[in-house]
Amino acid sequence: MGRYVDIAGHSTWTEVLGDGPATVVLLHGGLSNCDDLLGTIGGPLAEQFRVVAFDRRGHGRTADTDAPFHYQDMTNETIAVVEDVVGGPAHFVGWSDGGIVSLLVSLLRPDLVTRQVLIGTNYHYDGLRPLEMDPSSSIGPAMKAAYGERSPDGVEHFDVVRDKSITLFDSEPTLTVTELRNVRAPTLVMVGDDDLQELGHTVSLYESLPAGQLAVVPRTSHALPMEAPAEVARLVLAFLTADEPPRTMMPSRRANR
Repeated sequence: MGRYVDIAGHSTWTEVLGDGPATVVLLHGGLSNCDDLLGTIGGPLAEQFRVVAFDRRGHGRTADTDAPFHYQDMTNETIAVVEDVVGGPAHFVGWSDGGIVSLLVSLLRPDLVTRQVLIGTNYHYDGLRPLEMDPSSSIGPAMKAAYGERSPDGVEHFDVVRDKSITLFDSEPTLTVTELRNVRAPTLVMVGDDDLQELGHTVSLYESLPAGQLAVVPRTSHALPMEAPAEVARLVLAFLTADEPPRTMMPSRRANR
């Protein structure tokens, strides 16, 4: 069920699936919209949880403003949605930009994040590999078409959103491993084996988190929620429902945490 909610004076598209006792907040990627996660992993999650998703400013069905994109603004927007729609702590599942936002919320408002899954997420912009897209690829036109189908601003505004997003990707986020050590929420770091993040960057994210876990999904790229939705949903559900902290037979890294 979708509806618009007033968030800091801006009409924001939100959707809710399921009615489980705990809530999972889905945070979509950049140049994306909440349907991308709702349509891939939202169904399986809604069988056990209440699932809340929304379109950030300038994405999906939520109109843009003249302001540039900054992750801190997205974080404030997310906190406001959680307080208004969820009304308390929740699990977070963030993909790409959504993962960055989840990480920032867990640092700024740890009271709101019970557990979090970071899919294809970098904590510093220098952790990204150069994005080289085949000119014949259908991804760019598909993003523009999906934007045009949803945005109140019309398809012609997509180029503005794209340019603001590229500026963001080239300059943010700028978190450090020292800051990451302050994240207390149990966190699953998930990445494709052919993702945009340098693998060493992803490993440093995992190893810096006091309660981190790591999943590298083979045969997938930065689009892993779409490429392997059943596997992503399985890993997310296993993480959200497992006992914490993990107990293994031969602990190595966790033995030192």
